[in-house]
Amino acid sequence: MSRRSGILEFAVLGLLRESPMHGYELRKRLNTSLGVFRAFSYGTLYPCLKTLVTNGWLIEEPGASPEDALAAPLAGRRAKIVYRLTAEGKEHFEELLSQTGPDAYEDEHFAARFAFFGQTSRDVRMRVLEGRRSRLEERLEKMSASLARTRERLDDYTLELQRHGMESVEREVRWLNELIESERAGRDIKSSASGSSAQQDSTSGETGGLPRHRDSSRPDPSDDTTT
Repeated sequence: MSRRSGILEFAVLGLLRESPMHGYELRKRLNTSLGVFRAFSYGTLYPCLKTLVTNGWLIEEPGASPEDALAAPLAGRRAKIVYRLTAEGKEHFEELLSQTGPDAYEDEHFAARFAFFGQTSRDVRMRVLEGRRSRLEERLEKMSASLARTRERLDDYTLELQRHGMESVEREVRWLNELIESERAGRDIKSSASGSSAQQDSTSGETGGLPRHRDSSRPDPSDDTTT
């Protein structure tokens, strides 16, 4: 399994733990709540869903009422499929939530993990946040060393771009420091994070924050149908 497909499976299981959904609803939630998935397609989502069904972590259910299901063939339409998390799927997702290995600190995976912090125990949240901070501090050190070596050979625009990248990492480190302090103090994360939301948005591009934007896509009329 590739790292990206593993992240997608994790996010799908997490969203379906909240409530059953059909494919378009899932894609919209992945797009709006987890901006890291904003560029993925239905062609990526449906193989993932099929894999989760095969593994016994999801089940497929008809999404229409009995009357609609009878009327659908007459209207030339096919009934939507709703995906529901199984008990085994919930257990698997909880196991994934407890993992705090290096992958949890990487840009895309961290964004997905952070989106489900409300379902994650405090000790796991702390390990993920501290691991992410450590990873970014290492990145910042390397960027600073690289900039010092190449500064004289760079034109003004390239130099400014590198400075911008360093500032983005520094902002996320400050944001992580605030979150870690709040976790240690047992404070409500909403109150501590509200003052840092601008930092979170500004770091979403290259350091794995959570982008926020409106979903302007329209549903595919052939989406979520039985074959």
